[in-house]
Amino acid sequence: MQGDGVISHEVVARYAGDAACEVDGVSRVVPGVRRGVRVEGGAIELHLALRFGVSIAQVGAAVQESVAAYLEQMTDARPEAVNVVVDEVDVA
Repeated sequence: MQGDGVISHEVVARYAGDAACEVDGVSRVVPGVRRGVRVEGGAIELHLALRFGVSIAQVGAAVQESVAAYLEQMTDARPEAVNVVVDEVDVA
């Protein structure tokens, strides 16, 4: 049997958020209007809170790679871009 499957943007967003939160230094996904995780075309945009004291550049790069690899594994498609927006820094 042949056919095509479609994975909803909500599922892709959930996968991306879960993968991002597994990266050391990420505290959480920041929810809210125009925040959280957005999927537009082949790009993912993650709004995150990081732990105080971590290297934003290093954690951001690790999130980009982790999310891209996880989505490729789970959906058989690598995103065109993974954009990381640091909205908050959590102290403690």
